[in-house]
Amino acid sequence: MEHIETIQPIKDSKKKKKDTKNKPSNQKWAVLSISSIPLVMTLGNSMLIPVLPVMEKKLDISAFQTSMIITIYSILAIIFIPFAGFLSDHIGRKKVIIPSLILAAIGGLISAWASWKMDDPYTMILIGRALQGIGASGAFPIVLPLVGDMFKTEEEVSSSLGLIETSNTLGKVLSPVLGAFLAGFVWYLPFFSIPVFCLISVLLVLFLVKTPAKRQKPLPFKEFWNTIKATFKNNWKWLYAIFIIGIILMFVLFSVLYYLSDTLEKVYEIKDLKKGLYLAIPLGGLCIASYFTGKLIKENKVLMKWIIVGGTVLLTVSIAILSFSKVMWIIITLFLLAGIGIGVALPCLDAFITSGIEKQERGSISSIYSSMRFIGVAAGPPLMTIMMKYAENSLFYILSGLSLLAVIITFFAIKPEND
Repeated sequence: MEHIETIQPIKDSKKKKKDTKNKPSNQKWAVLSISSIPLVMTLGNSMLIPVLPVMEKKLDISAFQTSMIITIYSILAIIFIPFAGFLSDHIGRKKVIIPSLILAAIGGLISAWASWKMDDPYTMILIGRALQGIGASGAFPIVLPLVGDMFKTEEEVSSSLGLIETSNTLGKVLSPVLGAFLAGFVWYLPFFSIPVFCLISVLLVLFLVKTPAKRQKPLPFKEFWNTIKATFKNNWKWLYAIFIIGIILMFVLFSVLYYLSDTLEKVYEIKDLKKGLYLAIPLGGLCIASYFTGKLIKENKVLMKWIIVGGTVLLTVSIAILSFSKVMWIIITLFLLAGIGIGVALPCLDAFITSGIEKQERGSISSIYSSMRFIGVAAGPPLMTIMMKYAENSLFYILSGLSLLAVIITFFAIKPEND
């Protein structure tokens, strides 16, 4: 079996000077190519959020069944992410990422074909979404350890992760606009776009992300497993804290997006592209915040902690105030502030994982972290559906309370000054 892939210049004495000169350029294109993966994976999921109310009508299903179109994707991703991470540590990142993108494309194609040709396509849509989720498990989660492999300094890693997280959040910004735009022609057209985006990402990774000529033998499974257990034993406090915070942030984000999409259409009668643009406002704040935070944090773990505290405090306050207003512009403004709060926290969480874990375990640990985030994604829409039905007056207090829990956990469990 082969080792973790890294991206390095080929050692050749005759070409050493040339390779050194070209390395920054090559690395830049490699990072940009890798950034296409979270962009595509986010588009493939979040693009459907503004279309869910339309699907509910077209498929004649309940709101809860509609939310499962998002949730089934995330559940399968949660299950398979740890396996993908382990596999990537042993056979190489790229050899996991490319087949996973192809599988995600096939899943999107199945959902699209079922929606187009079948009279009762709901079950086949879920099957396609399940395959897409399995594909996603070996795509975006493997990006984080791959970036950690590519660079030697924490400053380079955190800066690149800022770009990766920005690409992820850019996908979230474009998703509602693109999803609503495509669905304006035919409601199932977003499904057809998924294999197209996946193919583009496959080509970029295939040709612009290079693997090294020299390979290192991986640890045997038993030794690898003992190392993973030792990693958790020695770092359990901050690792579990990062995992829980990741769940909370993604749960709040996707709960809010589902609520906003549903409310804009059913209460304010804002539909199609206009609704997509409204949804893009808080996600745009999240995207910009992620980008500049990735540039700012560098190797400063103490700064990372306090940025997470500040971001989660902003999220807590913004969500709590939402309970007191039904005015459209106030709601959008508060959602924007909440998005910024989440946006500044995410690159810091990523950087803690990639810079705090040894390379040989990095793929598995970061994959577990990605699974935790997907738990929040999976739980958000269906639980928000239930809260909107049975706890409408207190749902923002519940979300604000969870955000406050993230503040407390960050404050007490993450102590980089003692590392």
